[in-house]
Amino acid sequence: MQKHKIGIAVTVLAAAMVLFGVVFWLNRPVGAQGEKTIAVQIVAADQSDKTYTITTQEEFLRGALEQESLIAGEESQYGLFVKTVDGVTADDSLQQWWCFTKDGVSLETGVDTTPIADGDHFEITLTTGY
Repeated sequence: MQKHKIGIAVTVLAAAMVLFGVVFWLNRPVGAQGEKTIAVQIVAADQSDKTYTITTQEEFLRGALEQESLIAGEESQYGLFVKTVDGVTADDSLQQWWCFTKDGVSLETGVDTTPIADGDHFEITLTTGY
């Protein structure tokens, strides 16, 4: 009887894992294929800003920004941790970091998994304070 209960529990757990995998796969970020043009506004610590218009075949934000040599950072288990934007490196001693937004709304994904579409507008702002 005890082995039967364990077998059922393992089967239910395996089914839940498969279901979770399917749901994740169906809801993963997907970038638009083909040529697209996006705008990227970079806001410095002094609030001065510069806007770049990028035409790209890339599907995700990281590829478009790297295509223009606008970002650099460190690889992590979550993707690229952006430390430098347009030649300006965030200063950890001042608690600076780069905040990525799209039309003023904070991104919920990293640059590796943020899909882009024609006409998108992103902001990258040097922010102080954790």
